[in-house]
Amino acid sequence: MIKTDAIIIGAGPVGLFAIHQLGIKGLKAIVIDNLDKIGGQCIELYPDKPIYDIPAIPECTGEELTNKLLEQIKPFKTKFYLNERVEEIKKDQDNWLVKTNNKNEFISPNIIIAGGVGSFEPRKLTLKEAEKFEGKSVFYSVKNKDKFKNKNISIFGGGDSALDWALELSKFSKVTLIHRRAEFRGAPHTLSKIRKLEDNKKLFIKTPCQLDSIEGDNEIKTITLKYDNEKKEKIKTDIILSFFGLIMKLGPIAEWGLNMDKKTILVNSKNFETSEKGIFAVGDICNYPGKLRLILSGFHEVALASVECFKRAKPNEKYKFEFTTSSKTIQDRLGKK
Repeated sequence: MIKTDAIIIGAGPVGLFAIHQLGIKGLKAIVIDNLDKIGGQCIELYPDKPIYDIPAIPECTGEELTNKLLEQIKPFKTKFYLNERVEEIKKDQDNWLVKTNNKNEFISPNIIIAGGVGSFEPRKLTLKEAEKFEGKSVFYSVKNKDKFKNKNISIFGGGDSALDWALELSKFSKVTLIHRRAEFRGAPHTLSKIRKLEDNKKLFIKTPCQLDSIEGDNEIKTITLKYDNEKKEKIKTDIILSFFGLIMKLGPIAEWGLNMDKKTILVNSKNFETSEKGIFAVGDICNYPGKLRLILSGFHEVALASVECFKRAKPNEKYKFEFTTSSKTIQDRLGKK
């Protein structure tokens, strides 16, 4: 049994900043995330896409933001439990007992749920032969765009993700954008750029059609498209990228007895506590009047939640608000001389 001041569920930007806010108050935390890497949606969905609404940072990618947050929390030496999912939460007097699918057990007066939209997985290609190429020639996200250089890439989808990656990858690869409808659903300015590339033969569009078959043994050689008029076309392809959206799943969170509104957790915006004392929800997964699903909103939410966590973790101590600019105690905790 591992005892800690707070258990953070979710290792995205808001979960990482929770470590900081708890740490400067002298609280220890551990982090559990069902993904195999730190960063949450920022790393899983848009590691290379720019973010423009982080205060004082005009532009950064999801990966850059994650790395900056990791640098900020380095003094606290927090333990991460990745590839691990919370399966059970149980009350134990003033504490919460938490069990994971890896049989780890934790006890803490505080749980901070920073799980984004819960666990998520891509909608996969329905073609059975696609399975054997997954992770080799068939992908549902781009982790490292360098692996896609100088390739023949077929991108399936009609939304923003498909259009954005078609634009990005066309800079160094031959890209064919394929959609089952004639119209795309992405942002108009992005679609305008796509059409210009098509006019200059720097990108190719195939609509309205769907994937009919994949040809190849260990690697994809070609794919066959089937149009609405039953016509078929074979295309040379090294890599398939499919962006048919994500299936969002709350998983066990929905079974923890918290007051919910659809797929979000209702909280008191005074301290972001849920309907259960000592369980807090922050980031995209929480809901309250005026809620904005922005990373910066999540940072504000954990700042307030961490105060209540302190009161629960150290009931015999009075919480004293301090500025990081002038507090010797906080600066010592951050390792500043």
